[in-house]
Amino acid sequence: MVRTQIQLTEAQAIALRRMAAERGVSMAAVIRELVDQAARENGDHDARAARALAAVGKYASGRADIGREHDRELAEIYGEQ
Repeated sequence: MVRTQIQLTEAQAIALRRMAAERGVSMAAVIRELVDQAARENGDHDARAARALAAVGKYASGRADIGREHDRELAEIYGEQ
């Protein structure tokens, strides 16, 4: 374990104490759980972004103007013209 020091607002400290008491664990344990959760969520986001970026450029419409005309094309598809 690495020891670190943080500063919390009064409201954050109260919420942290309450969460720790409800779970029957230390405030440090709650902080570690929350950091782990945030890291997992951020990792998921990074993985989704990587998959989306991997798809960029893989498909071609065969049209050279689609980048310039995308608003018109979408309006036509959704019946807005």
